Amino acid sequence: MIHSLFIINSSGDVFMEKHWKSVIPRSICDYFFDAQRKANNNEDIPPVITTPHHYLLSILRSNLFFVAVCMTEVPPLFVIEFLHRVVDTFEDYFGECTESIIKEHYVVVYELLDEMLDNGFPLATESNILKELIKPPNILRTIANTVTGKSKEYSVSATLPTGQLSNVPWRRSGVKYTNNEAYFDVTEEVDAIIDKAGGTVTAEIQGYIDCCVKLSGMPDLTLTFMNSRLFDDISFHPCVRLKRWESERVLSFIPPDGNSRLLSYHIGPQSVVAIPVYIRHNISFRDVGGGRLDITVGPKQTMGRVVEGVVLEIPMPKCVLNCNLTVTQGKYTFDPVSKLLNWNIGRIDPTKLPNMRGNISVQSGSPPPESNPIINVQFVVTQRALSGLKVNRLDIYGEKYNPFKGVKYVTKAGRFQVRT
Repeated sequence: MIHSLFIINSSGDVFMEKHWKSVIPRSICDYFFDAQRKANNNEDIPPVITTPHHYLLSILRSNLFFVAVCMTEVPPLFVIEFLHRVVDTFEDYFGECTESIIKEHYVVVYELLDEMLDNGFPLATESNILKELIKPPNILRTIANTVTGKSKEYSVSATLPTGQLSNVPWRRSGVKYTNNEAYFDVTEEVDAIIDKAGGTVTAEIQGYIDCCVKLSGMPDLTLTFMNSRLFDDISFHPCVRLKRWESERVLSFIPPDGNSRLLSYHIGPQSVVAIPVYIRHNISFRDVGGGRLDITVGPKQTMGRVVEGVVLEIPMPKCVLNCNLTVTQGKYTFDPVSKLLNWNIGRIDPTKLPNMRGNISVQSGSPPPESNPIINVQFVVTQRALSGLKVNRLDIYGEKYNPFKGVKYVTKAGRFQVRT
C-alpha cells in the first residue's frame, strides 16, 4: 500500500519523511517538483503522478504538501482520503498543522503515523482510539515530563483502547461530562461562474455538517431535516446507519466523542442556487493611456442576512504596472510582482454600497490585453444555508439527561468567479 510519506513546505524543502517498508530516497520527490514547476499554481498540481517504478499521490493542506509513495497500483481516493485523515488528526492533536508545530512534536507525529499505518496499511484512524493510545500534548504534561526528565519521550499506552474491539470504534466507553451538549454546524460553499451581464453560468453547492458532541454514556441520536430531498450526493461518517437514511431520510447514529464531520453533500447545477452577492463592473484597457476600473458590490437574495468577510481578488494582466484607485469602503492592495489586486471590503452595508474606481497604469507601447481579468470573490453569510436546508429536530435515546442543543448555519464562497 503506502511505502513512504514525505511532508514538503512551501519553499520546496522536505522537512519530514516516514517509511513503513523499504526506505525510498528523497530524490523520488523530484518528479513532484517537476510537476509543481509545470503547474500554474499549487492547486493545479496533479494529485497522482506516475513514475517508472512508483506512484506519487499528494494533497495540499495548510500550505504543506503531503506526498505518499506507493510501489503498486492502489485506489487513488483511498490514499488521498488517508492523507486528509492524517492532517485532520494532527489538527485535532495540536490545534493546527504547520511546519513549526510538526517539528515541535516530531516524536508524537511519528508515533501517530506508526499507529495509523501498519506495514503500509491503515490501522487506527479514529481520533478517540488514537487519543487512548497516545495522549495529546498539553501544558501540564509538558511540565511533568520536564520535571521528570522525560521531555522528549512519549510512551504509547500498553492497554488496548476500549473502542478498538467494539462495533462502534469511533466512540470510547465510559464517557462522562458535567455539561452534556450537542452542537451542529451546517456549512455550505458556493462554487459559481457569473458572466459579464450578471447571469449565472453555473452554480453548485458543496456542503457539510460538522458536529461537536460531548454527551455522557452511549447515546443514540436521530437528526431530521425539513427538506432532506435537497441532497444530491452524500458522503456519511461511518457512524450513520445507511439503511434508515435510505428508507426514512433520517440520520440515526451513535455519535463520535468530540468534533467530527457527520456528512458531506453536493447540490448540483440542476438546482436553482440563489447567488447572495452581485458585482457591477467596468474594466477597460485603451491602446494609449492605460485603463479604467469601476467596481460596485452589493447584496442580493440574502433574506435579510448580512454579507460579511467580502474580499475581491483580481489577477491583472502582466502588462499592468500599477493601480491608482479610490475605495469607499475597506482597503485595497496591488502587488506589482504577482499582479494581484486585492480589495478587502468586510461587511456590506445595503444603504451604502462599496465602490472601487480609478486608473490602471500599463507598460508603454504594450498592446491592450486580449481579455479582461476575472474577479475571484470571497464572502460569508451567517445564519443561513443557501440551499434552504434546515434541521427539524434532534432526538436522543438511550440516556435520560436533556443536553444543550444548537444548530448554526453558514454560507461562504468556494470557487466564485465573475467574468468581466
